[in-house]
Amino acid sequence: MPLELQQQKARFFDLWAPRYDWMIPSVFYQAVHQRLLSYVTLPATPHVLDIGCGTGRLLRRLGTHYPALTGVGLDVSAEMLRQARSALPDTTRFDFVQGRSDAMPLSPAEFDAAFCTISFLHYPDPARVLDNIRQILKPQGRFYLADYAPSRWSGQNRQYLPLSPGGLRFYNATAREQLGSQVNLPVISHHYLLGPVMLTIFRRS
Repeated sequence: MPLELQQQKARFFDLWAPRYDWMIPSVFYQAVHQRLLSYVTLPATPHVLDIGCGTGRLLRRLGTHYPALTGVGLDVSAEMLRQARSALPDTTRFDFVQGRSDAMPLSPAEFDAAFCTISFLHYPDPARVLDNIRQILKPQGRFYLADYAPSRWSGQNRQYLPLSPGGLRFYNATAREQLGSQVNLPVISHHYLLGPVMLTIFRRS
């Protein structure tokens, strides 16, 4: 992601951060998180990554559901991370890191699972992001991608909308499988969670 675009996106979300949890999109995303949990499989003491973590809502929900869970939240927005640290101050369980999805400042084979909920649509180089995710997952680790998909009646595998800095990109099941195959991160299933939001589960071999 070009530095200028990264800075534009960071400023965009910095402005949203103080009131983000009370905005209508956030309420919808929390409903998506609730449905996502029914498809999540984690080990007894999981260590997970939330990419584009925002204010930390998904990590908070996962931490409640899995008491032994530890997690890292990654986001490009410093203000979103400030809100997340305030909401989840237990530094023995949760850490928050500012960084890019296509150049993660994380260790290889560190995580049992990674999550990305309604933020993949912002990434201009999705294959590079998926390759980074493959590298930070442990063998057999899973990546849970929940994001909008193009309409099932549109006939489009991919869709671009010129909204927000850098635009938004949507991928249907076929496009997601193609992206995963490019980086050796195969898809194991797809599930519609809520309206046009589709969950795709990838697994590292």
